[in-house]
Amino acid sequence: MPMFKRSLLAAALALGLTPAFAQRTPTPTATPETTASKVPLDEIRRYVEVYNAIKQAYVEPVDDAKLMQSAVRGLLFQLDPHSVYLDKAEAADFEEGARGAYEGIGVELQRQPNGTLRVIAPIDGTPATRAGVKAGDVIIAIDGKPFKVDEGDSSAPLRGKAGSTVVLTILREGRDKPLEIPVTRETIQIASVRSRMLEPGYGYVRISAFQADTADAFARELDALQKQAGGALRGLVIDLRSNPGGLLTAAVQIADDLLERGQIVSTRGRIAITDAQFRATPGDRLNGAPVTVLVDAGSASASEVLAGALADHDRARIVGSRTFGKGSVQTLLPLDNGDSVKLTTARYYTPDGRSIQAAGIAPDVVLSPEGDTEAQPDRVTEADLPGHLRGDAEGAPAGDVLEGEAPIAAALAELKKMKAAR
Repeated sequence: MPMFKRSLLAAALALGLTPAFAQRTPTPTATPETTASKVPLDEIRRYVEVYNAIKQAYVEPVDDAKLMQSAVRGLLFQLDPHSVYLDKAEAADFEEGARGAYEGIGVELQRQPNGTLRVIAPIDGTPATRAGVKAGDVIIAIDGKPFKVDEGDSSAPLRGKAGSTVVLTILREGRDKPLEIPVTRETIQIASVRSRMLEPGYGYVRISAFQADTADAFARELDALQKQAGGALRGLVIDLRSNPGGLLTAAVQIADDLLERGQIVSTRGRIAITDAQFRATPGDRLNGAPVTVLVDAGSASASEVLAGALADHDRARIVGSRTFGKGSVQTLLPLDNGDSVKLTTARYYTPDGRSIQAAGIAPDVVLSPEGDTEAQPDRVTEADLPGHLRGDAEGAPAGDVLEGEAPIAAALAELKKMKAAR
């Protein structure tokens, strides 16, 4: 059953998430209205005037290619925080990250309008985590060089030869002065799933990111836990804290492993090919055993898709803190010169029709961070990012970053309550 089920779902996902939709979208018949909306001639003339003024009068000569690339990047920069132009090298780095193998420091970032980089989450077991980089940190300089607002991928200097060191200048909530944190780059081979037994019969699976092999790794780890439990787990804790997301396909496949039927997630955009519904196929790897999902303010995107699907079907209780609220779909559109455009093309909706965008997932059981709360990173959500897509339910307070073993113990306690109530 599992292999057949997974192959069916993979086929559906391959059909539903094709990135080259822009090349296949039918061109509508031109009318005066559509032509005017497609080619704003007055704005084009204004652009040409500014372009010529720069070429003729700027204090130093400006290369045509550089000027045009700046203009193209600017088209995307003002759309939303997740749409960006990637040159060939940047596009290759982006795809490497999805495969889970690259040379760098291991951190998920969000570029700010002023060029700085906000840390969504450091990835488990990477140099960034070991160096003490935290979710919510703002990187204002790399190797002493501050960012420029109009530059391309400002995170590019974080990539580099394994063994080399990069120094991050970081602003952290509760600290009066910037921190200087040296981080030694490594070849990042992210093991996105790991597991252990918490108590006899109760398993724990940590998912740190959603990559190409994450769903298969989850199935293997779950099968191993089942075997350790004597053939059947009594319950499972899925830990998605500070999981920045990744591939939607991986999150959907994991949800399908735990659901017998029903919708997992839907996407809606402006053109038909961006509208998709993903549904579960029969078969639950846990045979109905209770599940708790542990989340926090660093849980974003695909993490929220998985948590939302399991919550809406009453398949799991959500424990922790409100999630980040990234409910938009980005599609990588390759260009003929080898560059790519990462463009926001749709929004995610949970099975109950809720938009995750700028709202996040509210937990059933709310946890608070332990220890010195002033040392907590600045609580920033998708709704706080300038230029973000508007959400249907904005205004909820930001969640907390939850670290350590205490949240796991709380999720296990909730799991036992669920088991006892059956």
